[in-house]
Amino acid sequence: MAAKPGIPKGTRDFSPVEMAKRNYIFNIIRDVYHLYGFQQIETPSMEMLSTLMGKYGEEGDKLLFKIQNSGDYFSGITDEELLSRNAAKLASKFCEKGLRYDLTVPFARYVVMHRDEITFPFKRYQIQPVWRADRPQKGRYREFYQCDADVVGSDSLLNEVELMQIVDTVFTRFGIRVCIKINNRKILTGIAEIIGEADKIVDITVAIDKLDKIGLDNVNKELAEKGISEEAIAKLQPIILLSGTNAEKLATLKTVLSDSETGLKGVEESEFILNTLQTMGLKNEIELDLTLARGLNYYTGAIFEVKALDVQIGSITGGGRYDNLTGVFGMAGVSGVGISFGADRIFDVLNQLELYPKEAVNGTQLLFINFGEKEAAFSMGILSKARAAGIRAEIFPDAAKMKKQMSYANVKNIPFVAIVGENEMNEGKAMLKNMESGEQQLVTAEELIGALTK
Repeated sequence: MAAKPGIPKGTRDFSPVEMAKRNYIFNIIRDVYHLYGFQQIETPSMEMLSTLMGKYGEEGDKLLFKIQNSGDYFSGITDEELLSRNAAKLASKFCEKGLRYDLTVPFARYVVMHRDEITFPFKRYQIQPVWRADRPQKGRYREFYQCDADVVGSDSLLNEVELMQIVDTVFTRFGIRVCIKINNRKILTGIAEIIGEADKIVDITVAIDKLDKIGLDNVNKELAEKGISEEAIAKLQPIILLSGTNAEKLATLKTVLSDSETGLKGVEESEFILNTLQTMGLKNEIELDLTLARGLNYYTGAIFEVKALDVQIGSITGGGRYDNLTGVFGMAGVSGVGISFGADRIFDVLNQLELYPKEAVNGTQLLFINFGEKEAAFSMGILSKARAAGIRAEIFPDAAKMKKQMSYANVKNIPFVAIVGENEMNEGKAMLKNMESGEQQLVTAEELIGALTK
């Protein structure tokens, strides 16, 4: 007996209904991106490891899925290297390629490779899967889709403002209440400077970013383990736990960071973004959150994260400003800012809150019952007209028992069934049945189309 097949942990199959829901998500995000002038690109699923390594910090590098070289990958490796069992070193010899970890680094590589074809500022969006060798858990997968939008070649903070408007518009269309959290890596750098730990900025931001997940005590423990002094940790507490309105937080930060030029620049940028958005009439709350750090090393300015208010789940959108990402590929001085919608988490949120519109998940609108060759041939004529009018319609392919065909319509939630027998053909019409109400009426092709398109 053949073994039952399976799929890798952290990956999923999607049914037709689930795909209809996912396409609803992608289509709304795509439509809003188009409203703001973004154009779509795609990049390969795999990149050279040299492109990916070192861009996500030490933790990110560990989560890269590496692809084993084809052919004789043992050639050029000594017995001594094999016997050393040094996994990291051997992987670097066995693997030249890896699955992309996100869409931002491949985008930076794309910009550098295609710089002569691009008009700056370049506004691109990308909706593709990414892979991370993470521990699978609720809301966290090893294969998942990101829906990114980035602007490169412009330092203007209006880009940040528009990205926050995009976030607000998308979640308003979904009907999901969210809190948009904003911070600035310059503020975090300034905080590290004033507590006397400027060289530990990466350790501090990685630890602070875990505050929601592991709590303050464990964050402080991690900071201590990274060699940050007790005095510095003590100075950090009132800053990361700062409360009040956005204006009150900014006012306090101006005082606290008065000796840090970098920190004050971050406050100034945050103030511009928040004040401008205040005039835009956002439907969702926006909050300056100093505990927001986002662990990725390449962020240099404003950073964003979105939390759903009515569902317990991690961040459902994130992003930020990066000033030097293309520099590692030999193209210095190109600033960028972007956001990424977590389609898989949004899928889970919409499911839990039952927010999918009925029309988004319904497939076929009309099924023609098949009684035999003559009836099917007559039905095909009406079917063609219905499809030409934009009605999603099909005919049952076999002249099976009526009960089986009606059961098919019920299982697929098809709202209307067309019945064509000898009497209907004689009148040049079809019997249209509403599957929900049970109501039936004899109609011409034009009347049928009118009933389903009104």
